[in-house]
Amino acid sequence: MKISEILRSSTKTYPSLEIVPPLKGIGKDELLESIRPLMEFEPKYINVTCHRDEVEFVANPDGTYTKKTVQNRVSEVVVATAIQQHYGVDAVPHMICAGATKEHIHAELENLRYLGIENVLALRGDCLVGEKRFTPTPGGYHYASELVSGIREQNPDFCIGVGAYPEKHFESPNLETDIQMLKKKVDAGADYIITQMFFDNQVFYDFVAKCREAGITVPIIPGIKPLSTVRQLTMLPEAFSIDIPLRLSEMVAKAADKEEAYRIGTDWCIAQCKDLIAHNVPAIHLYTMTKSRNIVEILRACF
Repeated sequence: MKISEILRSSTKTYPSLEIVPPLKGIGKDELLESIRPLMEFEPKYINVTCHRDEVEFVANPDGTYTKKTVQNRVSEVVVATAIQQHYGVDAVPHMICAGATKEHIHAELENLRYLGIENVLALRGDCLVGEKRFTPTPGGYHYASELVSGIREQNPDFCIGVGAYPEKHFESPNLETDIQMLKKKVDAGADYIITQMFFDNQVFYDFVAKCREAGITVPIIPGIKPLSTVRQLTMLPEAFSIDIPLRLSEMVAKAADKEEAYRIGTDWCIAQCKDLIAHNVPAIHLYTMTKSRNIVEILRACF
């Protein structure tokens, strides 16, 4: 079923999940077993992230180095297909501009259509490690809005989601400009929006209000991740350019041990989700990082 149809037909807030494809060497059965605990809550769909190929430099006998492209994770198409076929849950593979030509992307879309997958999340993708700014692949798309337009032109029946940043993308000069870039993605054919994680719900509510003022009318789904370790106080802002509220950061920093830090982060996320549900958001998208313990607790408490 298309996510747009699920959104139209749902009468109350529902949960959806996002997982990361496993590193190569993990079998299908192990992957499916790792997400089995989450199936109890009947998620409407599961997103599967896409990771661009990495670059390694291999030493040659003569002292020179050869640049080598390495794919360390199982393909998101393979993972999405396994989930959809085994659990009967709609899978939403991510599609990124980074590291791919237009021809490669459209070949992948044809594979998805053949496999019965009709939903994608269209993203630009991240820079390579060491890059200061995003460099498009020759023959590829520069922006997510171009990717959305290309998908819509070739595959008009696909349901397309896009990402958004309630605290703005780190490359954008201000939030208003970032929202205009988001509107370009919607105008290009996006059916709905999923946000980056945030830890202050008021940031999300203000963001939605600004989007509506800018003429964006498609559903906006909040993306949520529970904070679970003291290390994430620095790792998450560095990796995702997000703020962590002072109260939350102080409580986690003062935690007596790892379990208390985990408990504080989980309880904070539960409170966030309950407040979002009270505000009638269409869905709550949980970033699991393929770890189920805290996600199960949150789903049990809120849904």
